[in-house]
Amino acid sequence: MTQAPLPTLPRVSVIMPVLNEERHLEVAVAQILKQDYQGELEIVMAVGPSKDRTREVADALSVLHGNVIVVANPTGKTPAGLNFAIARATGDVVVRVDGHAMIPTDYVTCGVSTLRETGADNVGGIMAATGTSPFEEAVARAMTSKFGVGGAAFHVGGQAGPALTVYLGCFRADALARVQGYDETMERAQDWEMNFRIRQTGGTVWFTPTMQVEYRPRPTVAALARQYHDYGRWRREVARRHPETLSLRYLAAPVAALLLIAGLVVGGIGVVGGLSWLAILGFAMPIGYLLANIFACLMTVASKPSLPIRAALWLPTVFATMHGAWGLGFLRGVKR
Repeated sequence: MTQAPLPTLPRVSVIMPVLNEERHLEVAVAQILKQDYQGELEIVMAVGPSKDRTREVADALSVLHGNVIVVANPTGKTPAGLNFAIARATGDVVVRVDGHAMIPTDYVTCGVSTLRETGADNVGGIMAATGTSPFEEAVARAMTSKFGVGGAAFHVGGQAGPALTVYLGCFRADALARVQGYDETMERAQDWEMNFRIRQTGGTVWFTPTMQVEYRPRPTVAALARQYHDYGRWRREVARRHPETLSLRYLAAPVAALLLIAGLVVGGIGVVGGLSWLAILGFAMPIGYLLANIFACLMTVASKPSLPIRAALWLPTVFATMHGAWGLGFLRGVKR
């Protein structure tokens, strides 16, 4: 796809959809302001109706720093907030950063240079999950496992090159204009859906392992289940709108969930009815998954012996929660 070359040091707009981020926002903005990028840089925060002091913190940062801008996001929804921020942004390059993300000091420099070198419309790197409790450490490790999340490079790493999607993103502003920004009806999976439209219109999405953003996993089983249930629901919506994006990888979890439920039901009927052959047949699937889960846990621990024992003990539960919640969410879909 032919496009105008970027300036040597393009103006950069860092956009942040912000909601209930009082605890992290000041540090996240400070980390952006520490960037070693030599060109002009602004920060545009789209602040939703938060239940804490997020708006006050954002306004104070705007008064303190002339290149920090605050716009309102009355919907509180992430894709709408991103679009409000994009509409206010003045940069040739737009970098998405979440309100609790900690980006390294060379993040913008690396993103801009990769855009220039590859001619891509969007570049991004690794979602570097880091936990502080044993449960969070287990989730962080599961999120770098192919058994846990599949083979997406932004989770498990890999060689630089074209990708289906990347974490967050460093975009050419004209590419965002071409696809008219984020789809505001996509409450989740909006990144995947927009990157699909970028590729569909002839653009390139590029993964580079040199860009990494620290990500803090959910702190409890319930929070993790809600997160992955929503991921599954909205990935089903992407598949409904764009059936050509569906693959065996995305069907693995919902198919496994169906087989597990069917196996438990059939096995239970076999036990109640005294039909041992039916019980064995029914429980074969749950037992098979349990064995696969345990094997994956052993391989995960072996690949990173430094994982604390308390975190390792959480791994079977974490894998099962991620798979089960995602699969059931996909089967449920989004109510329209």
